[in-house]
Amino acid sequence: MLGLKLPTDPRWVNIVEKNIEEILTDHAFCEQKATSTAISLIVSFPEYTDLVQEMTALVKEEISHFKMVHDIIIKRGWVLGRDRRDDYVIELLKFFPKGGSRTTQLVHRLLYAALIEARSCERFRLLSEELEDKELATFYRNLMVSEANHYTMFLGFARKYGEKKEVDTKWQQLLEYEGQIIANLGKSRTIHG
Repeated sequence: MLGLKLPTDPRWVNIVEKNIEEILTDHAFCEQKATSTAISLIVSFPEYTDLVQEMTALVKEEISHFKMVHDIIIKRGWVLGRDRRDDYVIELLKFFPKGGSRTTQLVHRLLYAALIEARSCERFRLLSEELEDKELATFYRNLMVSEANHYTMFLGFARKYGEKKEVDTKWQQLLEYEGQIIANLGKSRTIHG
């Protein structure tokens, strides 16, 4: 369903289990960045009313996910750590050239967002199935559904605003590129790394 070219190495869950506090901090900041992305799309492309409406709803949902993760951190007696560099996103954002028309820029941003949500969905599925911590496994199972919906929403908007055949070609190329990135990651204590 997600079209990802390379699945996450299941051994990544072992890294997660040994570093739950760090993973939760990273996850909280991923939710904050998803919120910021939605706000940025509203600010950058206000003329797309249907996009603005969906991004407004997404801001509320993503910030509620941030709160849910933060609440788990507090419940476990921890504090939110500092945000870290996200090597996955940094590498991903190198794929499309900078510039181009506003429509091209919008489509590229939507495709990036769709792919990040798709990878998050895939990782959350893995956590929901493999984590020994059943509370977190259930938590990630519930979030997995949201991420899948976000992925399809972003991809749908890219196809709506761009030329469908061109968007689908770019999507496939981006998936191939992301597979190369993920082959070199999966060894760190982060949601995407």
